[in-house]
Amino acid sequence: MKRTMTLIAAAAATALLAPVASASELTLNVEGIEKAQGTITLGLFDEATYNGDGAVKGANLKVEGDAVTVTFDGLEPGEYAVRLYHDVNDDGEMNTNPFGMPTEPYAFSNDAKGRFGPAKWEAAKFTVAAEGGTHTITMN
Repeated sequence: MKRTMTLIAAAAATALLAPVASASELTLNVEGIEKAQGTITLGLFDEATYNGDGAVKGANLKVEGDAVTVTFDGLEPGEYAVRLYHDVNDDGEMNTNPFGMPTEPYAFSNDAKGRFGPAKWEAAKFTVAAEGGTHTITMN
């Protein structure tokens, strides 16, 4: 039993220390929010997850002004992209018209524009350096 507890403690310490050695912090600023209500729902993606639903990290940010900020830590340095929308009516989904066009504000990192879907990875990607960084996105 004592050996098992020692192994678990060692594994936990290794898991905690390993990400710290190469972990970066990213602060995302979302500006240009027109309505101070609802929630900004965003996902941070790497290239492998960008075209799917599985974000590397995500956040739901209550909107109380014309900007919101979130900080993600524990990121591996590398390339990432952000997809987000402003759920103005707080119904938990991005509302669309009968043709599938969004009726709620949305945006991508680098202020990239999508055409018949999300912005392309190449247009939306940005680099998170080992020392971390800040990225600002303006709502469409």
